[in-house]
Amino acid sequence: MAQFLNLTSLRSVRRLGCFRPVARSHDTKGARGRSLKRRVAVRKPRRTILIFCEGVKTEPEYLEALKRQPSVRDSAAVDLQVQNGLGGSVPSTLVSMAIDARNRSIEIDGEIDEFWCVFDVEWPKNHPALRETVEQARQNGIELAISNPCFELWLILHFQNQTAWLDNTEARKLRRSLDGSQDKGLDAVTYMPLVTEAAQRAAELDERHKGNDTQFPHNNPSSGMHRLISHIAPSQS
Repeated sequence: MAQFLNLTSLRSVRRLGCFRPVARSHDTKGARGRSLKRRVAVRKPRRTILIFCEGVKTEPEYLEALKRQPSVRDSAAVDLQVQNGLGGSVPSTLVSMAIDARNRSIEIDGEIDEFWCVFDVEWPKNHPALRETVEQARQNGIELAISNPCFELWLILHFQNQTAWLDNTEARKLRRSLDGSQDKGLDAVTYMPLVTEAAQRAAELDERHKGNDTQFPHNNPSSGMHRLISHIAPSQS
């Protein structure tokens, strides 16, 4: 079930009229010509981002922890919603769910601004129809945060650079050695202070694959989570 943050409502702001005594005129500027009128900060409308996750535990737990960070929680720009997939959903199913949600939103009220899917490539056996799924998402305005081989690669990048190819088993084993976990789930206290470093490392991996002309899905290791982070918490990307 989707989880919601409260939207921040914007209150209308009206200027107060200047009071002028009868005996003398009163300038609204100080001795040095600086305006004494009170400036009122206007908060930007919140953007609503809906994220569909392939995983049912680690990815949602990570995103929920991210929601609780001050840079996201107190932001005037983002209202983040997280919705799990069906448990074991392949990327094509996840993207179809996001497209349906986007179409419904447009028809009803258009209150959701961005739609994202978070899923893995999987190695040694890739998810089916990955290229077609990516193209379907592009044509329908769905943003993607794809981790290759899996979400654990994104978690590894919180601790260290990773440039060598990994399959799922190797990635999960390395992740456990770095954070001491038992595989699924995560300790948010360990990860949240390291988000900026992870995003920088992931961006560097993208540049490396681009320089080597490595095409998806052979861009292992990589993670598009840094692009999602840049939309949710720009200060941490």
